[in-house]
Amino acid sequence: MILKIFKQALLICATLQIGSLFFSQSAFGQTPVTTSEIGFGIGGANYKGELSPNYRFLNNQPAISLFYRRDISSPITARGGLMLSHRIIDDNTFSDEAYDLPLHNWRQAEARISFAELSLIGEYNFLDYYDLRQKPRVSPYFFAGVAGLIYNIKVSTENPDLEETLNKPFETNVAVSIPFGVGVKYALSKHWNLGLEFGARKLIMDRLDNVMEIDGKRVANPYDHDWYFYNGISLSYTIYRVNCPPPYKNKTGILD
Repeated sequence: MILKIFKQALLICATLQIGSLFFSQSAFGQTPVTTSEIGFGIGGANYKGELSPNYRFLNNQPAISLFYRRDISSPITARGGLMLSHRIIDDNTFSDEAYDLPLHNWRQAEARISFAELSLIGEYNFLDYYDLRQKPRVSPYFFAGVAGLIYNIKVSTENPDLEETLNKPFETNVAVSIPFGVGVKYALSKHWNLGLEFGARKLIMDRLDNVMEIDGKRVANPYDHDWYFYNGISLSYTIYRVNCPPPYKNKTGILD
């Protein structure tokens, strides 16, 4: 329920903010200074799907990220990133009685996943974060994009009746996902930035956990669609480049 409300709120924000770009005459005008950032982040990767049908914050396992960010206009930045994580998920992920599900207890499956995500993301900054006159410099932002995922997975079960169906060696697969989420940036100084971000990834193909109907045995719930998430903090360094005014670009000797 919470995830559904979160997605609806993000969709409304995205529609309003993207629509506002078409009514802003200066949205894509040249700015005096172009900025780019190089940074890294640490946080947690999470999973929601057949083995863990609901999102729980305590299920996060370590993840690291590297990224490059560049401003496109005053409100918009583009970001390319790499995220790495390894996690173990099983049918006993939920230990409380509220998640004592019959299918999970019968299946007793476990999956070990290592993955690398390469993403290209657009960010909309709600405030003019790169205006150095602002004190303090801080801005919430919304992001969305596309990502490619390569992952290595091994599924096993403790149920003797399902060993032939579910016990599998490590497999390497690829997938495509749609990342989106929210974050906030805070300037520690002119060059150093601190970030906080929460993002969801909707997989195009529903087979991240590799648990599905096999040989006529319904060992999976077809309504538990696979998602994965990343939330963490980041530190980045900003590089500034002063743009030459248009009247002087093609006139040699004036700025020599």
